[in-house]
Amino acid sequence: MALKDVRILIVDDEIFFRQVLRAVLEKIGFTVVGEAGDGAEALERYRALRPHIVIMDIYMPDKNGIDATKDLLALDPSARVLVASASDFDCDTQAALDAGAKGILMKPFVPKEIYESVRKVLTGT
Repeated sequence: MALKDVRILIVDDEIFFRQVLRAVLEKIGFTVVGEAGDGAEALERYRALRPHIVIMDIYMPDKNGIDATKDLLALDPSARVLVASASDFDCDTQAALDAGAKGILMKPFVPKEIYESVRKVLTGT
């Protein structure tokens, strides 16, 4: 699959992080099909847009990334979620992985790490 064919949904309550991540993803060559500000909106957007990958922040109001990941996988067991976190050693990050997230994307975002994480989730390696 060509990079431009990979459809990504960004979920983060902070507009700044959504803008930064969108800019990095698009510079790499991925297609960002939408954004959501919380987990509930993420489920609505996922149903409408059917992205290949969802990049989901863990800490959000209303419905956090852990609960949203569980709900997303209940909706579509083949959904691929990468959780975004500022800490790689965190019980909530582990809880998101336990909920079915396929990997962790560290903040601040580094283009090479984003590319590698997305590639691994797509290929399952």
